[in-house]
Amino acid sequence: MTKYRTLDKLEESYFRGHPQEVDNYVCEMFEEYAQDGDSAALLASLRVIAKVKGITAIAKQTGMTRQGLQKALSSKGNPRLDNVNSIMTALGYRLTPEKVVTSR
Repeated sequence: MTKYRTLDKLEESYFRGHPQEVDNYVCEMFEEYAQDGDSAALLASLRVIAKVKGITAIAKQTGMTRQGLQKALSSKGNPRLDNVNSIMTALGYRLTPEKVVTSR
């Protein structure tokens, strides 16, 4: 029986081998979220980056348990804003506002 890897495992493997690509990926995932509002996709992408950087270390930095962090970043997760902010900080990023330009 052929054993296939899931997309998140492929992404995780890729970013472990190409850590310089993580910054662009984070920017792109938030751009996509701004366009489509798909929070499950955003959380899945954050979960990949957290795995690359180390779930246990990220959990310690955020004050969350390992299971709590994994649950917050699951497709059914609904983390509070302060948890998202803590996770982003632990990953080496911060949430910042960006003015939306609309045409009249």
